Amino acid sequence: MIRNEEVPVSARVLQWRCVESKVDSERLHYGRFAISPFRSGQANTVGIAVRRALLGGVEGTCITRAKSEKVTHEYSTILGIQESVRDILINLKEIVLKSKSNSCETQKAFLSIFGPKEVTARDIVFPPSVEVIDTTQYIATLTKAIHLDIELKIEKDCGYPTQDSIKSADGYFSVDAVFTPIRNANYSVHSFENKNETQEILFIEIWTNGSVTPKEALYEASRSLIDLFIPFLHAEKEEVMHGLGNKNESNTLHFSSSPSENKMEKEMTFKHIFIDQLELPARAYNCPKRVDVHTISDLLSYSQDDLMKIKNFGKKSVEQVLEALQKRFSIKLPKNKLYFH
Repeated sequence: MIRNEEVPVSARVLQWRCVESKVDSERLHYGRFAISPFRSGQANTVGIAVRRALLGGVEGTCITRAKSEKVTHEYSTILGIQESVRDILINLKEIVLKSKSNSCETQKAFLSIFGPKEVTARDIVFPPSVEVIDTTQYIATLTKAIHLDIELKIEKDCGYPTQDSIKSADGYFSVDAVFTPIRNANYSVHSFENKNETQEILFIEIWTNGSVTPKEALYEASRSLIDLFIPFLHAEKEEVMHGLGNKNESNTLHFSSSPSENKMEKEMTFKHIFIDQLELPARAYNCPKRVDVHTISDLLSYSQDDLMKIKNFGKKSVEQVLEALQKRFSIKLPKNKLYFH
């Protein structure tokens, strides 16, 4: 039983906490979270949405294609290698990766080994921005003194995209990648009485593959849901001029003409829009995050001079941020003031 009797119902806000966290292995992390208090019926609605966002909206990094000059067909075998090409592709699929970059550009990795040797993920040379979660993942066994050279392509995406297994024109074979880092997600709803009112607490359980923590996964899923609903909160108010409205324009952020209402709408909106919406390059994105700039509202507390003082945040990155703010939200940061008009 949860008791919040000292707090008036009208003044209560949703709060969440992690009630259990454990690491069973490098590739299995678990977290259980409690969110309350909900009114009757609300917890189930939120639980369904968050679970679906977890399973389909959290990004992961995977090997998606592989190429070797010696291979002509997916089901062929190579003399001196214990596994078939198909088996090697399946083993490559099992490698769990974590990308430290915000960029979605395709990256390359290389495997160049001389046998006899048991080949694992530790033997692959990855770009600096990619980390292997479990370096012991088995790939193949070279039974003779031969070379094995494989070029790999790494991508960042969501969900379970299907791949055509046929060899592509550039010589790559597709790896049936599973991008989602979420191994499982469940939720449950429990009711409790508070001052003769039935309220609910939502429990969310998350299992990940180790490339993200359950807490990070919950954050990403929540952010994706917020991004979906922002257009509904600030749909463009149709303006009719001379009896005709321009109905062809897209729903972008427009604010009321009243100065006080305008300011309130801006403050509310920008607190819920993450800087991911600016689609910045990796450096321009990561440096603000390191100083806890996560939303547009956080960013607007900085001037241009303030941004220049952030460690490793150069002039070019500042210019990219300014350009993105102007293009996306028609905002111009002041040169040396901590407020905007």
